[in-house]
Amino acid sequence: MKIAVLGAGLMGKEAARDLVNSDKVEFVGLADIDLEQGEKVCQQLNSPKIQAYQVDASNPDELAEFMQTFEVVINALFYTFNEQVAKTAIEVGVHCVDLGGHIGHITDSVLQLHEDARRANVTVIPDLGVAPGMINILSGYGVSKLDVAESIHLYVGGIPVHPEPPLEYNHVFSMEGLMDHYTDPALIIRNGMKQEIPSLSEVENIYFEKFGPLEAFHTSGGTSTLPHSFPHLKTLEYKTIRYPGHAEKFKLLVDLNLTRKELQVNGSTVYPRKILLKVLDPILDLKDKDDAVLLRVVVGGLKGGKEVCYQYEMMTFKDRQRQTTAMARATANTISVVAQMIGEQSITKKGVYPPEKIVPGRLYIQEMAKRGVKIKEDIV
Repeated sequence: MKIAVLGAGLMGKEAARDLVNSDKVEFVGLADIDLEQGEKVCQQLNSPKIQAYQVDASNPDELAEFMQTFEVVINALFYTFNEQVAKTAIEVGVHCVDLGGHIGHITDSVLQLHEDARRANVTVIPDLGVAPGMINILSGYGVSKLDVAESIHLYVGGIPVHPEPPLEYNHVFSMEGLMDHYTDPALIIRNGMKQEIPSLSEVENIYFEKFGPLEAFHTSGGTSTLPHSFPHLKTLEYKTIRYPGHAEKFKLLVDLNLTRKELQVNGSTVYPRKILLKVLDPILDLKDKDDAVLLRVVVGGLKGGKEVCYQYEMMTFKDRQRQTTAMARATANTISVVAQMIGEQSITKKGVYPPEKIVPGRLYIQEMAKRGVKIKEDIV
């Protein structure tokens, strides 16, 4: 199969790495507006199966011309491109997957293209990262094993292996995005009712092998499409994992209005969040330190008249040999695996679907294990 990757950044590079190492993939086209960056990635991957292209994704005609020569397109661009890439995929008749983007309801806009994609005989799957992405796939898999699903509890965190003050955290994705997750309200289902609660709230202790105690607290965006896919749940909650004390420290910054985007001071507009980001970014830069991604999905309900809980747990660490962060390993392998499932027709439904409604969970777990990302299933 021939698969295109849009974006030669970290996630695009790691997705391309997985593709060129797959026997099922014949050719990979790596597109970026910066041809030099794309060629640099190709040289690093050192495979005859990959070629760099210069493509301006903001130019619909240029984007369409590139995409139409492939079977599946992996969109690893910034989330603002997701809707345009999905529309272009449908227009030229190729399948498409992306890393998601609930800010500004981008994913909702992509999902609204369902009928267009179905008529074009195309499969589009947004939100294929870790959270959303991996947690959606595992939630859907757990629900499929139950007669009646009642609850889904989600815990995810990208954390440094060796935490350092002041926040015991190093960022592995956009700090701007992190601020949104910490300040926007979290959508949950409790007692069968959808509701919003403050982020950074309801802190609880959580333990993982080699880690603990850790803390987990509500943040926005984590439940993604799950409230719409499974509206009859009694409980649906997503919490972010950090080292103890992190939520309290960050809540102080929020309460002091330092995370606000704009404030009026003596008739002038100031931007406290921009200043805070400028201050925090170098302090919290992961640099060459080791990171880990911890994940736990617990799906409960009835099976054969009895209460049953399926638990999925993952711990992934940085690949020191390739200098690939744990977050990049978990994210890029997820989107690459699903793209290949579409290409080899393990996924055949046409239209736009969230991951929990279309990705075969058992096969996904098997494929991720081949890549060193092991997801353990237990009945608890």
